[in-house]
Order: sequence, then structure tokens, then C-alpha cells
Amino acid sequence: MQHLKTFFLLIIGTLIMGCSSEIKQDMQKDNFKYVIEQFADLRIQRYKIPQFDQLSLKQKTLAYFLYQAALSGRDMFYDQNYKHNLYIRRTLEGIVKTYTGDRNTPEFAKFMVYTKRVWFSNGIHHHYSNKKIMPEFSKEYFTQLVNSSDEYELPLQNQERQADLIKKLTAILFDPKIDAMKVNQNPKNDLVKSSAVNFYEGITQKEVEEFYKKITKPDDPEPVSYGLNSKLLREKGEIFERHWKTNSMYAEALKKIVYWLNKAVDFAENDQQKKALQLLIEYYETGDLKKWDEYNIAWVKDTTSIIDVVNGFVETYNDPLSYRGSYESYVSIKDWEATKRIKAISDNAQWFEDNSPIMPEHRKKNVKGISARVISVIVESGDASPSTPIGVNLPNSNWIRKEYGSKSVNLGNIVYSYNKAAETSGVLEEFAYSPEEIERSKRFGNLSDDLHTDMHEVIGHASGQMNPGVAEPHTTLKNYYSTLEEARADLVALYYLMDQKLIDIGVMPSTDAGKASYDNYIRNGLLVQLARVKLGENIEEAHMRNRQLVSMWVYEKGKPNNVIEKKVKDGKTYFIINDYNKLRNLFGQLLKEIQRIKSEGDYNAGRDLVEKYGVKVDQEIHKEILERYAKLKIAPYAGFINPKLVPVMNGDQVVDVKVEYPDDFTKQMLEYAKEYSFLPTYN
Repeated sequence: MQHLKTFFLLIIGTLIMGCSSEIKQDMQKDNFKYVIEQFADLRIQRYKIPQFDQLSLKQKTLAYFLYQAALSGRDMFYDQNYKHNLYIRRTLEGIVKTYTGDRNTPEFAKFMVYTKRVWFSNGIHHHYSNKKIMPEFSKEYFTQLVNSSDEYELPLQNQERQADLIKKLTAILFDPKIDAMKVNQNPKNDLVKSSAVNFYEGITQKEVEEFYKKITKPDDPEPVSYGLNSKLLREKGEIFERHWKTNSMYAEALKKIVYWLNKAVDFAENDQQKKALQLLIEYYETGDLKKWDEYNIAWVKDTTSIIDVVNGFVETYNDPLSYRGSYESYVSIKDWEATKRIKAISDNAQWFEDNSPIMPEHRKKNVKGISARVISVIVESGDASPSTPIGVNLPNSNWIRKEYGSKSVNLGNIVYSYNKAAETSGVLEEFAYSPEEIERSKRFGNLSDDLHTDMHEVIGHASGQMNPGVAEPHTTLKNYYSTLEEARADLVALYYLMDQKLIDIGVMPSTDAGKASYDNYIRNGLLVQLARVKLGENIEEAHMRNRQLVSMWVYEKGKPNNVIEKKVKDGKTYFIINDYNKLRNLFGQLLKEIQRIKSEGDYNAGRDLVEKYGVKVDQEIHKEILERYAKLKIAPYAGFINPKLVPVMNGDQVVDVKVEYPDDFTKQMLEYAKEYSFLPTYN
């Protein structure tokens, strides 16, 4: 897994650059409601598709078929996250639809919050912390809910009655010790047995590692992504892979995806896009990972299509051993004008690689085709929804990236929605130390956020190379790979955000934008992001570990020169940067070391970095941050309701496609449950 998801930081400026003129004009008259609901630690937002009406009928039709394909796979992600998730979700949905008791009680309100949290996280484990979400209503009330709901709307199987369902789910839902962590990264545990994710069954971490060691060839110049599209399990004493394909596991959902992809093929914008879609269909039908590589190569070569799609088992964050890909899909429209900035960066990719502070032998001698664009999302599904990235760089295979290049995108309309929500949050004013820091962030924060995302995705993930004979990094760095890869990409961005080159190519007006980015990164990495962690707990999520690792490392290493200073004002803790150039040098030093760790597959050094700097939290500061953040009354996590594409039909022909913007999260989840529940409940 070489990309990846770049999650939006908690502090966001208002977007000025990085969007099309149409979106900029829309800013001046925008009365669209972006934030519609908040519950627990979650915020529900909406986003618009400003360019959709400018598409041709052929493009709209293509987008509609890809939209249907994207949503058809959402059940798979629930099941991948936990083997009981579909059974649980359909029980909760049955109660929401048919419960005959009083819906105006505090207990029912708690039930609805729990249900919406399960929808948001695609299962019963928190989407970011990986910890099991505990209901705040009682076991007795759960019994009442089930018994007062229509049994025909519940997932009862094999002569089950409500009592059987209640007995089965009470332990799963209410016992905090049962399947407590979706993904466990504590190296003291067997990572496979202690993770609830549904990628392995009846086997140990050691057995998984031995299974793939036998079939992996470290010197293979074109290695397939072993384990990406299968579940590894033991039956009758034998360990084998059950592949996700149209005639095996997840067949029902994959057949629906293939159905819509076949329709999309006839509306492809060009031969290259048509070839890519056909290869994706073949991959789903055969489960052949070489076919997946062929698809990715064809997809990377398609640089002219306006409509684009990612659909597959892609990111491996949810596998504690980083083999298996979670289902995700997003469909998008290229924003031509906004792409000019990101293209200027990609056009200079070789310069950035040649001038990187990493060891010369770790630099790519010939950076291949990085296609970069700003896009407007049409729909997201699976691992990309409701919680979404703002930047993506694919494919993940190192050899494909080296030989054929990659696609990097900035999700412009998602970023804009985040920015609209952040305009009045008060986070910047609470956690920035000085008026000068606040003013600089308000002036340049929008641009510096965009540039950080662009550099992280376009240059960061595409940079560096492996030493000859070293296996794919997810197999050498194991549970620390995701954190280290995100840190590496962040450090590339941070190193160049204070470079004259960005000014010379016309994407940055001055290094003040870089200073704003440095302020924001250190402020978030050492302070603000702690609002997402419960007091007394360590950091578990890879992106958060990455940000603290980078921030804490440069803070500690810069102490002799007072590069970053910890200050307390009015009883509040701040971290201020005293020397931006020295900080840049520290970023370069850490980048050099992390690239070495990746290139050489140095597991021990990677482990030591993450465990020392990225995991543990200063409890005194943590308590303070939670108190300060709570006063702002904002949720630290956000996710999105998707727009709805509605075809206008004349017989069997699509004559137009309209966009609707739903504003009810519960209603959309129930609609998706009705329209896209294709998998049986595996119990």
C-alpha cells in the first residue's frame, strides 16, 4: 500500500485557490447548507457537484452507471470491517423502520445516536480509533427494541426468533472485551488474533506471515499484491485464500458492480478508459491479481477523461499486516482550471526528486508520469464514505508507480465543504499563540493546506525507491508501514513548502505560506488532534501517529537550538516555531531516515520511531486540550451525505441525469440499505 489517504487536518482555512472559477463565484452567493447534523464526536456535511450540469448526456450517463457500481459494493466494506456487521446493521435498520414503541424517549435518542455511529463507521468499531463503539442504552432496552419491531424486517435466519437474535447480539454489542479493537497495532499481541477485522479466520499472525513468505519472491520485478482480494482462513486443517470475485466470496455484490460497469463501458469517453473498465470487470470475474495490475496500468494511462472512477479493494490500513484491501469507490469530474496549480507541481516532479534530502541511491532516476488533477467528487462509497480523504495518490503498487507513474488528485469540492464548516469553528483562535500566527493562517492557510495536500500526494507518495532485492514495504515494515508511509509523504511536502521552487513555478506567493503550513502542522500534531483521543488512551490511527511522530521528533531534536518552543499563556499550552529554516532542515533529516527505513525494509528502526514518538500522549497536555476543545462545541470528525443522481428515462433510454442533494443522513442510510443490500448476513 503506497498511498495514502490524506485526512483533513482539524484546522482549515477558507479555500481561495484550488477551485474552479465556477466554485469561486459560487462562494460569493453560497447559501447551501453544508453542515446538517452533529452527534457524538461526528459531524455530517454535504457537498455540491458544481460542474455536473456542464457534462454531456454521454458523460452524465457514464457517471450514473459508475455511481451505481460504487454504491453496489458498500456491503462488502461492512463485512470486511467485522464479520457480524451486516447482521448488526440490518437489525438496527429493522428497528429504525418498524419499532412501535415511544420514539420520543431519551433511550430511543441514545439508540439512534448509536445506529448513526454504526452507519458512519461502516460497523461497530470507530472509524478512526478502531475501538468498539459501546451503546449508551441498556441491554434491557435493546430487548424491548427488538421485541417491539417487525420480525420480518430483522435478519432472522434458520428458524431464528427475536430471542435468538437478542441473545446473539447482546454479548457482541455490550461486552467491551469481545472484539474490542477492529485493528490492533500493539506489537506485544498477535495482531491477527487480536484484531476484529474480517480478513482472517482461525489462524495466527505467524501463520499468515509464513503463508505469504512461501509464495512471495523478494526479487520479483513485478510483484502482484498478494492477499489484496481475499480472506485467509483455515478449513479442515488447510490454510487457503477465499477470493473476492463473482463466483466466490462477495459474489452477489460483485455481480452487481460488474453489471453496472458493463453498462458504463458502452459510454466510455475514449478507448483507453474503455480498456481500463473492461480489465476491471475481468479482475472482478477472475480474482486474478495480475489482471488487477493490468487494470491499474491502463487506468494510469487514461489522462484525458473528464469522468474518472476508483473502484476496488484498495487501501490496506484495515489489515493489521497490510495485505488486504478494503473496498472503496469514488466517481469524479476533472476540474480543468483548478488542475493548473497541481499540474505545475507534477510537471516538476523530477526536480523535486533530484533535490530531495534523501540518500542519492534512494532517489528515482527517472520519475514516470505523475498525472495530477483537482476533481469534484460525484459519489463515494465503502472505505471512502462517509469519512473521506481529501487527497488520493494511486495505484499503490511500487513497481507500477516506478514504471508507469500514478494519478494524484485533490478532492476540491470536499475541501470546499470542509472549509465552509471551519469558517466559524474557533479552533484557530483557541490554539494559535499570537495574533501574527492567526493572521498568517487566515491569509495563507487555505493555500498552504492545498499545497501540502498536493505535495503529499503528487510528490510525496510518488518519491523514493526500494533497494534492489528488498520486498514490498508493507511486508517488511508490517504494522508500522502505514504510519511511516504517511510520515514520509508529509515530510516531502513540509520540506518543500519553504522552498523557492514553489514560488518560481507560480504556485506560492512567498514562503509565508510555508510558514503558515509549518505553524498548522506543529499545532495540530502536538495539540489539536489530541481532541480525537480519549483521555488515558494512546494514539492508534496511522495518520494521527504520523503527525505526532513528525511533530514530536522535530520538537525533541530541535530543543538544543530552541527551534520549537513550548509556552504557557493564561494557563494554556502552545508550541511556537522560532526558526522556520532550522525546522525545515529537521524535516529533511527525518525524511532521509524514514526513506532509508522504507528502502532497506528496516523494521526495527521503523518500530522504534513510531513507538517512541507517535504512540504515547502527554496526559497533562491531553487533559487540557480536551477541555479547551470541548468549549468550542464542535465535533472533531466529519463525514458526508452523498448527492443523489436521478436518471430521466424515456423507455429504456437515459435522456438526462439530475442531481439531488439529500439533507437527512438517516433517510439516506435507509435508502442505501433498501437499494444496495446484496450480501447475505454471514453468521
